[in-house]
Amino acid sequence: MQKTRNAERLYMRVFGAAFQKKCLRYFVTVFGVILYKIFIELGNINMKYWLIKSEPKTYSISDMKSEKNCIWDGVRNYQARNFLRQMNQGDLAFFYHSNIIPPGIVGLVRVLETNISDPTQFDPKSKYYDPKSTPNSPRWQTVSVEFIEEFPSLISLATLKQKFREDELLVIRRGNRLSVMPVAEDVAEKIFAIKNQE
Repeated sequence: MQKTRNAERLYMRVFGAAFQKKCLRYFVTVFGVILYKIFIELGNINMKYWLIKSEPKTYSISDMKSEKNCIWDGVRNYQARNFLRQMNQGDLAFFYHSNIIPPGIVGLVRVLETNISDPTQFDPKSKYYDPKSTPNSPRWQTVSVEFIEEFPSLISLATLKQKFREDELLVIRRGNRLSVMPVAEDVAEKIFAIKNQE
């Protein structure tokens, strides 16, 4: 018994405080790395920005605000669909009112879920029905989005043309009719700055 106690005392003298501090530093380091990896995966550090168009008579920012979230269905352009396929959960998208005077950015939404088969492609009663698409081989994928905010005032297309070049923002490019498009991070930050000034 005495030998055991002596061994315990010797162990604590040799490994006690210093050993515990080393263990703590090791634990904090390892735990920190694990947490950082989790934040990379779940925190979406590489978040992207997008712009999505909708005619307000069909679906407006007010409808989005009322419903809180929705499936962004009805996209039938392959390039726009490919952009939808590239979206990740947590990405932000500027909500743009099109085919109205004046057109422009009216709010912000967040991507909730990705790689959703657009249900309207299977509905014969829908104007977006695609007879060549089947549940086993869908041609049109989309995302669901949630409402974040309605901007205090519309950022008009004219304003966007004054602030950006065509090679910076696709929506102002002549001849562009895409309803979904990427927005560079620095351009997105400038759009937020414009929103805060108005």
